[in-house]
Amino acid sequence: METLREQILILVSTPLYIIIIGAEILLSNYSHRKLYSWKDTLTNIYLMLLNGGIDLLFRVAYLFVLDACYRHHWISITNVFSYWFVLLLAEDFLYYWLHRWDHEIRFFWAVHVTHHSSEHMNFTVGFRSSVFQPLYRFVYFIPLAYLGFKPLDIVLMYSATQIWGIFVHTELIKKMGWLEYILVTPSHHRVHHARNPLYMDTNFCNLLNIWDRVFKTYQDEENSEKIEYGITRPVNTRNFIDMYFGEFVCLWRDIAKAPGLKNKFLYIWMPPGWSHTGDHKTATIVKQAHAIATTSPKKD
Repeated sequence: METLREQILILVSTPLYIIIIGAEILLSNYSHRKLYSWKDTLTNIYLMLLNGGIDLLFRVAYLFVLDACYRHHWISITNVFSYWFVLLLAEDFLYYWLHRWDHEIRFFWAVHVTHHSSEHMNFTVGFRSSVFQPLYRFVYFIPLAYLGFKPLDIVLMYSATQIWGIFVHTELIKKMGWLEYILVTPSHHRVHHARNPLYMDTNFCNLLNIWDRVFKTYQDEENSEKIEYGITRPVNTRNFIDMYFGEFVCLWRDIAKAPGLKNKFLYIWMPPGWSHTGDHKTATIVKQAHAIATTSPKKD
């Protein structure tokens, strides 16, 4: 039954994606805005295919793990509405931490960085997947199996909420009124994709923005701060090796030159920009320096 539901989800969402992408291309061309490039769009598509292929190949393995955990689940929710509502909230909460740690732990950032390497913001960027994320993503959802949620239901809920995650990748939709206080909107997600110091490492939520507000990672889109998309490291988008493995190469170089096992280990698990020399350029440090520079009184 769950497999059939997922197939229906794909059948419904695929034409919807085609329609909204086509509409965005037409509207952006009509308004003479360069929201798309052929090269960037093709990159987004083949990264999506790679991610999807790895996910399908690895699905048997992670479903086996989730099922083994489910067989020892601690509780059962019998009410259908409560079951799906709690699953939605719990999965959205766990995705927040998955996404946040993809940014705050350097090894996982090396995997996730591909999604942020585009300097465009359009619906196809939502398909610019972190190719190897399916190899570890399921670990975050193991608690759901122990809480009595069936593995296929977990996968279905993840797929369903990711549809909304695609729709928030656009510049054409401005702020959405009262929905800004409940859902992740295009405005929120534009901020997340920005490399501006003010916006770094914010807005990690996927569907509900409550988690960013609770854990103090929420940042509003400011009219005075024009968004610059992409990452701080220059990326050769014509070179797949640099675009996807470039961060791994940089990480390996830092590990190789670091003295002692402790520092080598820290380069893997500390935030991007951390250095054993103490000359840190993490997002937190950059944001603090930016805040000081923008609030300090200017000298005549």
